[in-house]
Amino acid sequence: MGYEITRFEEEVDEELMCSICGQVLENPIQIRKCEHCFCESCINEWLKLHSVCPNDRNPVSPLEDLTQPPRILRNLLSRLKISCNNKEFGCTAVVRLDRLKVHLDECQYNPKRPVACDKGCGLIVPLDEVPQHNCVRELYKMLKSQSDEVSSLTSKVSALEVQLTAQNREILILKEIVRGLRSSSIYAGVNSDETEKAIDTVRWLSSLKPARVRRWGGMISTPDAVLQNIIKRALQESGCPAHLLNELMANAHERRWPTGLSTLETRQANRRRYEQYVTKRVPGKQAIVIMASENEHMGDSMIVAPGLAMIFAHGVE
Repeated sequence: MGYEITRFEEEVDEELMCSICGQVLENPIQIRKCEHCFCESCINEWLKLHSVCPNDRNPVSPLEDLTQPPRILRNLLSRLKISCNNKEFGCTAVVRLDRLKVHLDECQYNPKRPVACDKGCGLIVPLDEVPQHNCVRELYKMLKSQSDEVSSLTSKVSALEVQLTAQNREILILKEIVRGLRSSSIYAGVNSDETEKAIDTVRWLSSLKPARVRRWGGMISTPDAVLQNIIKRALQESGCPAHLLNELMANAHERRWPTGLSTLETRQANRRRYEQYVTKRVPGKQAIVIMASENEHMGDSMIVAPGLAMIFAHGVE
């Protein structure tokens, strides 16, 4: 919607008028092909219902055919002198159109001009709301808002503490297992390299957040090489042990999936079992990790060693 013609001192050339609203152009936009100009809001509303120029009816594409008008037109508009929006409140100022916004921000007659409350609270309120402003009520609202924010942050901290406690418990259990192996008579036959790999695996899994899959139907059973490389890079950045990385990515394709997932028919038949998976989120990606060590309860038909990376089009939280 443009500026009302009655607000201008001098006669305004018709080339500076919007033919849609009949007012002086506000934030003008030009149609590239025919060079007709309109208010930005006017032409955008028009093009929601029509796909032609309002003047000559030639086809118009909102994404391709709208552009800024020539500088000369913008200069002519900027030099027009217009009365203040707050004229009805007593302002007699007449300013250049390109200075109108600056004037309105400073206009003493602007009913929405922000002012500091002088009743004690010091809050910034619109000028026309000062008579109804209640310091106690507003401070109470502010206090309640801050209290709600603190409660929300406290809940998040508590959830993180629970998660951290669970991770620490897993690490302690692992340490006890390793300590028991080292002190047992059978430790001599255990490969120390394999033990370190097991420790690295548990430590990495403990660092990942549990995943929630809202739409199992969004799984990508045959991801292309580009998509697999994206997920592989994310796993590397998450600290995935090198001995697991290639295995997990090799198992990201249905050709390496267990029998319960290997075909569309078996996946549909087992879809009710998916919620029983223990899953971990690949950070920042629509992908999860399903490790065999955490999913022994699923059986051989639903899990493959050492685990698999499953990629989704959507639906992972």
